[in-house]
Amino acid sequence: MTKFVKGNEAVVIGALYAGCDVYFGYPITPASEIAHAAARWLPSVGREFLQAECETASIYMVYGTAAAGRLSMTATSGPGMSLMQEGLSYMAGAELPGVIVNIMRAGPGLGNVYPEQGDYNQSVKGGGHGNYRCVVLAPASVQEMCDLTIRAFELALKYRTPAIVLADGLLGQMMETVLLPERALPKPDTSSWAVQATPETRKNLITSIFINAAGQEAHNRRLQTKYESMRVDAQHDNYLCEDAELVLVAYGISSRIARTAAEALREEGVKAGVFRPLSLSPFPAEALCRTLSGRKALVVELSSGQFRDDVLLHLAKEGQRYQPVGLCNRMGGMVMSVDEVVEAARRELGLGK
Repeated sequence: MTKFVKGNEAVVIGALYAGCDVYFGYPITPASEIAHAAARWLPSVGREFLQAECETASIYMVYGTAAAGRLSMTATSGPGMSLMQEGLSYMAGAELPGVIVNIMRAGPGLGNVYPEQGDYNQSVKGGGHGNYRCVVLAPASVQEMCDLTIRAFELALKYRTPAIVLADGLLGQMMETVLLPERALPKPDTSSWAVQATPETRKNLITSIFINAAGQEAHNRRLQTKYESMRVDAQHDNYLCEDAELVLVAYGISSRIARTAAEALREEGVKAGVFRPLSLSPFPAEALCRTLSGRKALVVELSSGQFRDDVLLHLAKEGQRYQPVGLCNRMGGMVMSVDEVVEAARRELGLGK
């Protein structure tokens, strides 16, 4: 069965199939349709929707329902995501699952409602306090807005940590056909750790407070071990990379532009391909290094180079310290054209028009 919907609406479809019990949120452009669809669809199937008084309240409501072992989510953009950072740190510290969708808009500050990818560092590096990490997934189509929302719930539960679906205003607002999942995910048993006011869960404790410094360090080390184990769930996609001499590296909406640019370059006789991470955390670093080995690379992104800096970092950590990586970027809600990417690729290869 298929449905023609906006990317924002596809998120709610995915959440319903994932078993999301409750949606908490506060509307903000260009993410508002997620709240609208949740308000319409969740109550119709016996689940709950609550508009919170602000984004700070939303994330702590997600915290509370997660502590009780129920699946919940929220969605926001830009300034609202900034307000949620303290709550995200608390959730990660208390090892609570929950899904947060960020439909990125231009910044900093109030910015505007046009698409950008400037929230990369905030999401991938952990924008709140402490040594924590979230799962971060990056869809590039309306179908993936649905599918990766389901995946976000799966990974949030598997690792008991917040999961972020990181998209942008273009993906949120565009309409495409979505193939609905064949079945919903089974309801998880969270009684081994959640606090559910039952005799069986009375022993469970939800906290991120360790007054003793040695205890806090031990907790941090255990978290880092868990984050390292997440690497097995890193996902990526290669397009036309088998014989590529130049690899365009991009995620989200930028990867769609990069794919068309790679096809245009091949029509000119330039062997170009695209490496796309579907998971930004955990990042598919080993796959990136294998794909870029011996090839030129050009990052395509809608930010100041935040993603390119991480590409360089992952290459260095995997031992490819001196590989140059070019950058084709726009900011402020401006979106690069295919021609701009093609021209940047030509410059990277030292080719004229």
